[in-house]
Amino acid sequence: MRALVVQALRKDGHDVVEASDGGRLLVRIAEAFGRDPSLAEVDVVVSDVRMPVCSGLELVERLFEARWNVAFILMTAFSDDDIRRRAHSAGALLLDKPLRLDDLRAAVSDLMRRALARSQP
Repeated sequence: MRALVVQALRKDGHDVVEASDGGRLLVRIAEAFGRDPSLAEVDVVVSDVRMPVCSGLELVERLFEARWNVAFILMTAFSDDDIRRRAHSAGALLLDKPLRLDDLRAAVSDLMRRALARSQP
């Protein structure tokens, strides 16, 4: 699934960085923001809810608590009311699997447009 998502987003012209688990994803995001927190080198994170090391839900909650301004899309085949509430509270968009790639691509494009609009004076 990750390879399919990466391929689709790259085809749309996005720079994509992959991570095989939640721990590696957290490190990648921290590296990007650690260089200069005022620079939004990461505009959108697309993550599965269920991942080894650190779930996507835990990750988005950590970033929200740390006040890192990054848009987050979570995908899951196992949503319930608690997952939906936690994702919404942390500002993440939650997409249910099976998902249509066109829906994911549209969500990423919309969040990228919003990020661009926020960054312009």
